[in-house]
Amino acid sequence: MTLDHKFVAGEDGAPVLLLLHGTGGGPDDLIGLARLLSPASPLLAPAGPVSEHGAARWFRRLAEGVFDYDDVAVRANQLADFVLAARERYELPQRLVAVGFSNGANVAGATLLLRPDVLREAALFSSMLPLPETSEAIAEDLSGTRAFLSNGLQDGMAPLDSTERFVDLLRARSAEVTSHRHPGGHQITMAAVQAAKDWLAGV
Repeated sequence: MTLDHKFVAGEDGAPVLLLLHGTGGGPDDLIGLARLLSPASPLLAPAGPVSEHGAARWFRRLAEGVFDYDDVAVRANQLADFVLAARERYELPQRLVAVGFSNGANVAGATLLLRPDVLREAALFSSMLPLPETSEAIAEDLSGTRAFLSNGLQDGMAPLDSTERFVDLLRARSAEVTSHRHPGGHQITMAAVQAAKDWLAGV
C-alpha cells in the first residue's frame, strides 16, 4: 500500500467512503462527517503524503491558491493506485465515493478528471478547479461520473469563479454535477451535509 491509512469495516451494500482530509489534517478528520453521510459505510481514510511545513497535504502548491499542477497529476495518480490496491486488499465492493474537504476535495477532483477508471463519484466540500482546463491528461469522456460540490459564497480560499470553471469542465465532458452553495466561508455546514447525504442516497 502506497499511503498510510485507516480502514474501518462496514456493512455489505453500503458504499465505501474514501475520506480525504484538508491541509494539516489526518485520517480521523472526516470520520464524523462520514457517519452522518452514510452510517453503515466502510471507511478508507489515507493520509496526505506531502508535508508543507509539517502540515500534511495531498500535493504541493507554489503559493496560497496556486497549485503545482505537475504534482497534482502525480498525486492524483498515486491516490488512484492506492485505491486499486485497497480494493484488492480489503475486498471492497464496487461502489466507492470520495468525500473530501479543501485540499482533500481538490485531489479527489483531480482524480475524477484523470482516473475515471478508478473514481467516478465524489462529494467535494470547499473545492476548486484542480487542473488547467487545457490539460491533455483529463479524460475526454466523463459520462457516468457523479460529483457533488458544496462551496461558501464567502470562501476566499476556494473562489467561486474557480469552482464554477470546474463545474463547467465536468459538465462539458458529460459528468453529472450537483452544486450546493451556502452563505459561509471555507467550511462544511450542516445544510451541506444534508444536501450531500441526499445526493449520496440518490443513486
